[in-house]
Amino acid sequence: MKSLDLRPLSVGEILDRTFTLYRGNFLLFLGICAIPQILLLIVNLAQVFITLPGKQGKTAAIAQMSAGMGVAAVMLGLLVLIVWLIVHLFAQGATVIAVSELYLGRTITISDSFRRMRGEAGNLLGVILLNGLATGAAFILLIIPGIYVMCRLAVCIPAALIENLGPRTSLERSFELTKDNAGRAFLIILLYFALSFAAGALFAAPFQFMMFLSAAKSHPETMRMWMALTQIGSTIATTLVTPVLTIASAILYYDLRVRKEAFDLQMMMNPLGGASPVPSSVPSVLS
Repeated sequence: MKSLDLRPLSVGEILDRTFTLYRGNFLLFLGICAIPQILLLIVNLAQVFITLPGKQGKTAAIAQMSAGMGVAAVMLGLLVLIVWLIVHLFAQGATVIAVSELYLGRTITISDSFRRMRGEAGNLLGVILLNGLATGAAFILLIIPGIYVMCRLAVCIPAALIENLGPRTSLERSFELTKDNAGRAFLIILLYFALSFAAGALFAAPFQFMMFLSAAKSHPETMRMWMALTQIGSTIATTLVTPVLTIASAILYYDLRVRKEAFDLQMMMNPLGGASPVPSSVPSVLS
């Protein structure tokens, strides 16, 4: 694949490149996101069919809620959380790796993306957890600071994978790159949430409405069926929309490096060298 020209981009151009790259490599990005999402769907469906009552009546359903079922529900909930974290980690990481290769004019497959991701799993887990803690702490204070921190950390995952940085340094690097550019990151994140809402309304909301209707009429078996379909619809929506944010974040990362570090000139002088090391003086914003 021919590499895309490295130059400063407007937000509109970043989004245009995002959809161009997604459309031109649809099966690649869909496969990267779908494979881990299917694993999460299996666990979610197991939770639906194990913890919800079947054809029994309302009284029998209440009787079923024994201590054993409560423990099982908690264990399944923890399993769902762990699987979600693994899914998020591999989908994000493999997508960023694929975008980086395609953006710089190289080719890559789904298996190659996951293979290269395996060696980065532990480090990326630390990045995601530290990112979540920083963003969560900001949201506890107020909504606006939380959104601001989320925008400033928008490129921490590309920084970690492309520059081989540790969790703390990746967050500091993202803060450095997104200085005076939080608004551009916000517009990308806003588009992602709008697309997520639209996809959820299309693929999951009709089943969710029927689920609530069945619950109101005390039809647990029917409710379980609609809940399972809701999970399937949500998985389809997530699989289709998630690559948009990850691709856009990776392109924003390259754009910020072009603007602030003349990354385009670095690539012209050393086209096989890939991303240059992080500058020696990354400001500490987490201390």
